[in-house]
Amino acid sequence: MQSLPAPLPSFDLLPDAADRLRALEARLAEELVFLNLPGKPWVPSTPWAGGELLDVAIIGGGLNGLCAAASLKLNGVSRMAVLDRAPAGREGPWITTARMNTLRTAKEAAGPALGIPSLTFRAWFEAQYGREAWTGMFRIPRAMWMDHLVWYRRVMALPVRNGVTITAIRPQGEAPIAIATEAHGTLHARRVVLATGIDGLGGPAIPAVFAGLSRAVCAHSYDEIDLAALAGKRVGVIGAGASAMDNAASALEAGAASVDLLIRRAAMPLVDKFTGIGSKGMAHGYLGLPPADKWALFHAGNQAQLPAPRSSVLRVSRHPNARFHFACPVLAAREEGDGLRVTTPRGTLRLDFLILATGFEVAPEKRPELAAIAPHIRRWSDAFAMPPGQEDAGLAAHPDLGPGFEFLERTPGACPGLDRIHCFAFPAVLSHGKVTSGIPSVTEAARRLTEAIARSLFVEDRAAIRAAFDAYDTRELLGDEWTPWEGPLGEDSHEAA
Repeated sequence: MQSLPAPLPSFDLLPDAADRLRALEARLAEELVFLNLPGKPWVPSTPWAGGELLDVAIIGGGLNGLCAAASLKLNGVSRMAVLDRAPAGREGPWITTARMNTLRTAKEAAGPALGIPSLTFRAWFEAQYGREAWTGMFRIPRAMWMDHLVWYRRVMALPVRNGVTITAIRPQGEAPIAIATEAHGTLHARRVVLATGIDGLGGPAIPAVFAGLSRAVCAHSYDEIDLAALAGKRVGVIGAGASAMDNAASALEAGAASVDLLIRRAAMPLVDKFTGIGSKGMAHGYLGLPPADKWALFHAGNQAQLPAPRSSVLRVSRHPNARFHFACPVLAAREEGDGLRVTTPRGTLRLDFLILATGFEVAPEKRPELAAIAPHIRRWSDAFAMPPGQEDAGLAAHPDLGPGFEFLERTPGACPGLDRIHCFAFPAVLSHGKVTSGIPSVTEAARRLTEAIARSLFVEDRAAIRAAFDAYDTRELLGDEWTPWEGPLGEDSHEAA
């Protein structure tokens, strides 16, 4: 069996790591000064009798939410808040539901740095562990990435409010959007950004064959699973993607007696087509494609499917008690005793626990906090006729977004203010390309979002901005900078002087 690097990479802090990190933070502050950032706050104050009024509320304090907040702040949009239900330091999936040892993204990706060198993961890592450790690293350890995001939030002084659970989002035409919370009353914001990750516009996709299984014997790969409880158990995993491999490997490493991967396809996907065309051109140019080309590209990608990273597959296959079953869809699954019985075309399997790495569905109607807007969100199924042979119900459910990630109305005029809510999460990919689906292009996505929000606020506030223009009377010239010429005009005027 082919060997792998240590499953949990570790690095030794340099003796002067704390001093070096402080020096990096000083360098970051200097770079911001050199760039004249953050820009001065410019959004006029809006009279509002309903308490605090935010210009932008960002729901979700993970990667996309933090990058969006930093970008808005650097561009002078300062009255904002990032709202996240998790405790500080546990936002996003990185140390909760993600189970890969390292990120799947190449370590060189600048991620949310917004073009600022000292804000990159590499700068943060080298300051504490050194250049040699960076050179020897294959991929970024997952938990260390979370540590970097915690640092990013701190050094950018981002206004994150933790422990805030959103229960309803209600657009109100030209009035601010009402954001009801579980324990913090109702907040109001002129714009709302949904930075809610891969499941924020729906949830885990549970195929009907598994719908009746209890949590005692079945969980989705995105659930928090007690891995230690799988020691000595017969575990099944549905799927062959990255999440399937991460969960299978985690179960094996926790001491599972066996792990059977039940894979519908006859063969493992081998090529990541989107990686082959990943570029700045893709990040910037995809938005300009005609809808038919966007659809064809993603439909082809779905047909090919994404392979799991090589290291993730090897992390599973190096265990002799891991079994890969291809062309093995599940036909039936039922609980039996303390476990379950799974029926496939190749026979019946008895398991103690089943993990569904079956992806996610775009279904805003299943999110209680989106109940007021879900019926009004225009989907691709409303705006695009699927060509014969390219039918895809999953893609058709994606929101058809405007150029600034804003929702559009299914029926014009039925939900005024819907376009003040921006979908800055994974389901934006069909409209905007793979800029909100991970680390590589999140800076480009955040800049696009920021420009759209800044433009819309400026246009909306044009009367106040014009009033400020008319009222501005700080003199550049005082009148003593020149002496009026009192002599004659003509060719001899200079001689006369």
